[in-house]
Amino acid sequence: MSDTRKVKVALVGTGGWGRQHARIFDAHENVAFCALVGRNPEKTRERAEQFHTTAYSDLAVMLEKEQPDLVSLCLPNQGHFETTLQVIQAGVPLFVEKPLVFSLREADILLNEADKRGLFFAINFNHRYAKPVQLAREAIDAGRLGQLAFASWRFGGEGSSTHPHANLIETQCHGFDMLEHLCGPIEAVSAEMSDLTQAGFRTLALALKFSSGAVGTLIGTYDSSYAYPDTHRLELDGTKGRGVIHDTVKKYTFHPSGSELGETWEAGYFNDADRQFHLTMDKHVDAMLAAFMAGHQPPIHAAAGYRALAVADAAIRSFESGRRVKVDAAR
Repeated sequence: MSDTRKVKVALVGTGGWGRQHARIFDAHENVAFCALVGRNPEKTRERAEQFHTTAYSDLAVMLEKEQPDLVSLCLPNQGHFETTLQVIQAGVPLFVEKPLVFSLREADILLNEADKRGLFFAINFNHRYAKPVQLAREAIDAGRLGQLAFASWRFGGEGSSTHPHANLIETQCHGFDMLEHLCGPIEAVSAEMSDLTQAGFRTLALALKFSSGAVGTLIGTYDSSYAYPDTHRLELDGTKGRGVIHDTVKKYTFHPSGSELGETWEAGYFNDADRQFHLTMDKHVDAMLAAFMAGHQPPIHAAAGYRALAVADAAIRSFESGRRVKVDAAR
């Protein structure tokens, strides 16, 4: 860590979600936001000026000159591997956006290279920090749902990509991470996918088997709209009760088994912190930086990105073979 006792953070990426990274690091009391790296010099300079940091167009030059304690990467979804590997090989701890990468081979390389260097390697599955998700986790831990019998995840909107399985890998990775975070490991997958719009397998339905014995479903699409109410819904049914998460941050409900009366959480009038989706990342960064400063492992290690990709890979193999496929648990 830097002599100022703040974490010296550099950001790579100047896109839309990269703006959230810049906003958070610029304002964070424990961060010295030292650099912003982008491919477009003019755009990078403008963004750097907006968030009071130094612009670079060359990652290697930035790493040598700034010597950051931590590098945050927010790049186009299919452009993660080379730049992430460059940061790892430079021996710098890092915080990356999902998906980790699009192939298990590349994911193995990144994790192995980081492990060899003992690097702090975090990934931003920020959905875990939504208030409804935290309430669901608390209910499960307290035994309020009893033994989980099934889980149902649905999430879909617009999207475009040149990769045929983009929705599955870059968006439903949140679903795989969330389902395993709440329900435990996914053991096997059976998949159906549709290329109805002839732009890749943009809509998919999966049947899931958890190691606990519970079952689940996942429906994902890029052929819908994020404008629809309840575009995201996660239902958790157990022997003692049911919990439902609506639109990630909007609402959480719990009903005890057999009861028509339940409990509902929704953000109060002044509770903007829990009402806004992008602020889930603020909470994750707080936890991530606290772990980094304490010398601990990240609250969400990049291995969670590998795990989500392994489930996606099993889904692809299931669809292509027409068979139920076990998830590779090698890592």
